[in-house]
Parts: sequence; structure tokens; C-alpha cells
Amino acid sequence: MSFDSPSFNSSMEKNLSGKKIAIVRSLWNKNITDLLLQSATNYLKSTGLNDGDILIKNVPGSMELVYGSNKMIEKEKVDGVIALGCIIKGETDHDQYISNAVSNGLVSVCLKYSKPVIFGVLTTNNLNQAIDRCGGKYGDKGLESAKSLVYLLSN
Repeated sequence: MSFDSPSFNSSMEKNLSGKKIAIVRSLWNKNITDLLLQSATNYLKSTGLNDGDILIKNVPGSMELVYGSNKMIEKEKVDGVIALGCIIKGETDHDQYISNAVSNGLVSVCLKYSKPVIFGVLTTNNLNQAIDRCGGKYGDKGLESAKSLVYLLSN
């Protein structure tokens, strides 16, 4: 389902009063994750959430998104998490190991607490592809991640 499709009704987005949201953001590739964070928080605020309803936790890298997400649900009792990161392919297959571990780890956290944990992690071949996916010609993963969480919490 596309968020531009009629099946995603914007009226479903306005039921977040009393909700507390966490955004866990990797500081690795910070220039990219700053953009993802900005668009995610802007969207969440546009749905009526206040600054106090949105908790932001920074972690060193994408691998630590799993731990950060787990801690935010466990300690802060948030209703859902958006995990934001950027993994760019290097000269080895290291990116694949990190991407797989992070995606599997976030699924585990989601299932452990039965709360939505959104995978807002870019996995690209280069920096230009990452830029294109955080407000560029291929959309905005920060915005899409926030919309996904809002949709899940509103239904």
C-alpha cells in the first residue's frame, strides 16, 4: 500500500493523543540520519504530537539501533519506535552482515514487546543513493517511516 493511495486515509493519522513515540537514530552517516530525523519528527508533530511525546535517542551506529529500540520500549514505555540509520556499501560485505543483523534484531524487539518498531534504515551502495532516499528523487525514508508508525498506532 502506498501512502499516497486512497486506502491510506489521512484521517487515520490523527488518533495519537496520549501516545509516546521513540526515534532511535544512528550517528554513523550523521549527515544522512539528521535529514531522516528531521522529516520524521516534522511529520509526527504535524499529527498533533508535542515535543514531549517524541523521545529521541542517539546511538553510535546502526547495529546499536536494536539495543536502543529495546531500551526505549523497556525503560521509557513508548508505544512505538522508529529506528533510523544509514548503511552504505563499502569494499567488503560488512554492510550485508550489519543490515541483516539490524533488521532481524528490530523484528525481535517488535515481537518481544508486541509494539511497532519501524525499520527506517537506508541500505545503499553509495552516498548519492542515500541522499536520494532522504528527501531526494526516491522519496524520504524518514517521512515514510513516521507515516508507517502513525498508521500502525492509529488502527
